[in-house]
Amino acid sequence: MKNNTIAENQQDMNVKNVVFDEKTCPVTATMQVLGGKWKPILINAIYFTSPARFGELKRSVKGITQSMLTSQLRQLEEDGVIKRKIYAEIPPRVEYTLTEFGLTLSPILVAMGNWGKQYKLNNERKKEK
Repeated sequence: MKNNTIAENQQDMNVKNVVFDEKTCPVTATMQVLGGKWKPILINAIYFTSPARFGELKRSVKGITQSMLTSQLRQLEEDGVIKRKIYAEIPPRVEYTLTEFGLTLSPILVAMGNWGKQYKLNNERKKEK
């Protein structure tokens, strides 16, 4: 018991009794949407270049194959993170933007980016020693 009041200690005990599993953990739900190598990169690319066309994404996301790009965009669309707009032109034009729900990921991705920078900095310092 590290808190000063009975209410604080009870609240602390309640938090410790929470069972975490893959079905109920909210972090797992977030990682199902953001997980993988390409999804965070694609979300960032769409955020910064919106509206993003398929060809632009293919050129700007280094190393992704066309089939992987298509697959990841479909998954993000199914998850409600991005929306796809198809223009009836020849040749066909498709643009991707973040949905309002997708835009709520911005602070999470910024925080992850800041954490990643700090992580890399810490690793560089370890290597210098």
